[in-house]
Amino acid sequence: MIDLHSHTTASDGQYPPHEQVALAARAGVTVLAVTDHDTVAALPACEAAARAKNMRLVPGIEISCIHHRREVHILGHFIDPVAPKLAAYAVQLVDERGKRMELMVKKLVAQGVPVTMEQVRELAGEATLTRPHLARVLVELRVCSSMKEAFDRFLGDGKSAWVQRFELPVDAAITLIHGAGGTATIAHPGSSRVNRLEVETMAKAGLDGIEVIHKDHPPSQRELFAKWAKEFSLICTAGSDFHGEKVAPDRHFGSVGMDPGQFKQLEARRT
Repeated sequence: MIDLHSHTTASDGQYPPHEQVALAARAGVTVLAVTDHDTVAALPACEAAARAKNMRLVPGIEISCIHHRREVHILGHFIDPVAPKLAAYAVQLVDERGKRMELMVKKLVAQGVPVTMEQVRELAGEATLTRPHLARVLVELRVCSSMKEAFDRFLGDGKSAWVQRFELPVDAAITLIHGAGGTATIAHPGSSRVNRLEVETMAKAGLDGIEVIHKDHPPSQRELFAKWAKEFSLICTAGSDFHGEKVAPDRHFGSVGMDPGQFKQLEARRT
């Protein structure tokens, strides 16, 4: 089973590398990509854990970027984690995310929500700060009953505590991934409300694949995205987008798998 989308505690996942790999192996995953948000910090530990489980690790990253004034995510696979420009980007994003979190916390406090940066940092540990960390704190404080409610009320794009993030254009993200020797895939295009013209534009910018099989995609969307993939010569990928049951309870290892032939084609595109 090939799963090309998962997250550890290095970004907004629930499990540290060794537990993440063990859970994947238990679910029958034989090829796993760890694609933390804007960071490669977990990859060395994941590689060691995967070797111990006789599992192949695909080093990856999920880069948040902007396309037509909307946030979309680009998955990088087969990357070199120490590629200078990619490493520099990851360091920059740690600082950017920290500043953004401080502003979101200030907005919540101004609305009477009793939350502090210390609480967010304690929950996140050493991970790069992300909105799901703040959402989990709001659930723990019983301000919200679920992470979904936290995003719907406060943290989602355009909501009362939302703060504009650092904007990296999609073509720059693709170039960054290719510069690190990897392949670039649009993540969960259904969730990101990506249309055909946008996929075509990304393909012209060098996009390699489209995540067709994802928990958020019903069969009709999967069929449509596979059609676009064929039209624009993109590889169809699959990923569980695993974060852990406390973060994303509906996304499980073993729930999706990528076609091995498509995987070989994607790997052949690495730069």
